[in-house]
Formats: sequence, structure tokens, C-alpha cells
Amino acid sequence: MARRKKQNSYDSASLQKSDFKRHLRRYWQLYAMMVLPLIYFIVFKYIPMFGNILAFRRYRPGMGSYGVKWVGFKYFKMFMQDPAFWRAFRNTLTISLGNLIVNFPIPIIFAILLNEVKNVRFKKTVQTVSYMPRFISTVVVIAILGELLSPSSGLINNFLQSTFGIEPIYFMNDAKYFRWLYILTDTWQFTGWTAIIYLAAITGISADLFEAAKIDGANRLQQIIYVTIPSILPTIMVLLILNVGRMLSLGFEKVLLMYTPSNSQVSDIIDTLVYRTGLANQNYSYATAIGLFSGIIGVILVSSSNSISKKITGDGIY
Repeated sequence: MARRKKQNSYDSASLQKSDFKRHLRRYWQLYAMMVLPLIYFIVFKYIPMFGNILAFRRYRPGMGSYGVKWVGFKYFKMFMQDPAFWRAFRNTLTISLGNLIVNFPIPIIFAILLNEVKNVRFKKTVQTVSYMPRFISTVVVIAILGELLSPSSGLINNFLQSTFGIEPIYFMNDAKYFRWLYILTDTWQFTGWTAIIYLAAITGISADLFEAAKIDGANRLQQIIYVTIPSILPTIMVLLILNVGRMLSLGFEKVLLMYTPSNSQVSDIIDTLVYRTGLANQNYSYATAIGLFSGIIGVILVSSSNSISKKITGDGIY
């Protein structure tokens, strides 16, 4: 009996092995396409994770890549007591929450409205024009913004002065305008691009659902509320979870380009603090500790939002 069971296990293993080889021969092109992305993630995402050890070790330039001695949680205690860190943390959360509240629903609304357009040529034109800003470099976007808002020659200031008699405003230097400028440039740059995802989800909705809604007497608005939105809700929740997970990782380049001493009280975020501490001041262990803390908070946010989403809607990313 034992010999028979052993033979059956051998036969099962060999059958699975032959099935795997057959599957690999059939789909080898797909696996070959995965090689480069896999290498990218290993080299640029997973290997650098070993550098987080610097958060617990003292680093001295030229004396080893992973520090010279263990210091435990010394650097974590340091930034917990640093007012500059808490200011950057508060600024990061404020900008991220504002960006999420404003720029998360706009692509959804835009995609739904664009889907209702019946003129195919106009629809394609609007879609193309809306996602083109995504391909413009952040440096160019901020340069355009600076030209438009220039107090001496900017189009906006010239219009305000000539029409309403308002004196030139230094938008880029004034702290009270920084957050709104950041959020609105994100709206212009990413609305059309993000809407593509929702349009694809809307396209996948069965036409039978809309026909059934029409038979029940639903108008276009009711079809959107009771058919379109519930059907794309899984996509909405996945993107919401991913956006929540990136709340502490704002666009570093944009903030750095918009940063001035005049608006530093609201524009200094965690990423710029890490950059200034690590590269400018060469305090790599301290900067690594801040970055690791930010990453841990991101994991907690993703896990929490995913759990809440699964409890409320039944959908999540895992």
C-alpha cells in the first residue's frame, strides 16, 4: 500500500511537470515579455531595500556602504523630536488630502461625461487633447506656470490688472497659493490620462444592463447612478486604495521646482526633507530613517484602506 501511494505521488509529480513544460512551450512569448519588467523591479525596487539598514546604522562616507556601527532607533528618535519633520509631515498630508479630494473624483466625472458624448469625432478629439498634458515634462509644466503667473509679464496678472485693476500678485512666492497651484496643475496634467482607465471600465459594461434600465424607465442620469457607477466601482476602489497608499509620496520634482524660501512653510514635504537631509547635508542615515518611516506609513495606509474597502464594497487589491 505504501509503495502504491509513493508510486502515485511520483506519477502525479511527473504529470504536473509535463503539464508545466507544455504550458511553458505554449506561452513562452508571454513569459519572455516579463523578463525585462522583472529585472527592473529586482534591480530598482527590491535590491535598494537593503539600503534601509542605514536607518539603524551610523554611516560615514568612505567607510562602507552599510554603515560602521549599529545605533538602533537613534535616528527615529531624532526625527520624532525634530519640528522640521512634523512640519514636513503636516504639509505632506495636507497637500495629499487636498489632491485626493479634488483630483480623485474629477477623472471619474470626466470619463462618465465623455462616455455620454455621441459624436465620435468630437469624443476622440477631447480625449486626445485631455491626456496629452501627461506627456509634458514636470519641468516644462512649472516653467509654463511661472510664465503665466509672472508678476511682470504673466498673462494672468496682466488680465487681472487690466480688467479689475488688481496689483500684480506673486503667485509662485506666496505661501497661500502654493497648495492650490500644486493641485490644479495636477488636475490639468493627469485628469485625461486617469480617465482612460475609467473609460476602459465603462466600455466593459454589458449593454444588456443599460437596456434593462431603459425598459424599467430609467433616464440617462439614473442609468449613470444605478448602472455605470456600480459597475466601475471595483476599478474606483482599486485606484482609491493606490492613491491612499501614495499619500506620503507626492511629486518630489514638482514641489522642488515650486519651492521658494517665501513658501517653504507650506511647501516643505517629506520628500524634500529627505533630499535636503540626505544629499545636501550628507546625513544619509537620518534621511533613510525618515524615508523608511514614510514607507511604513504607506503600507499601513494601503492595508487599512484595502480592509475598509473589502468590508464596505467587497472589493480590494488583495
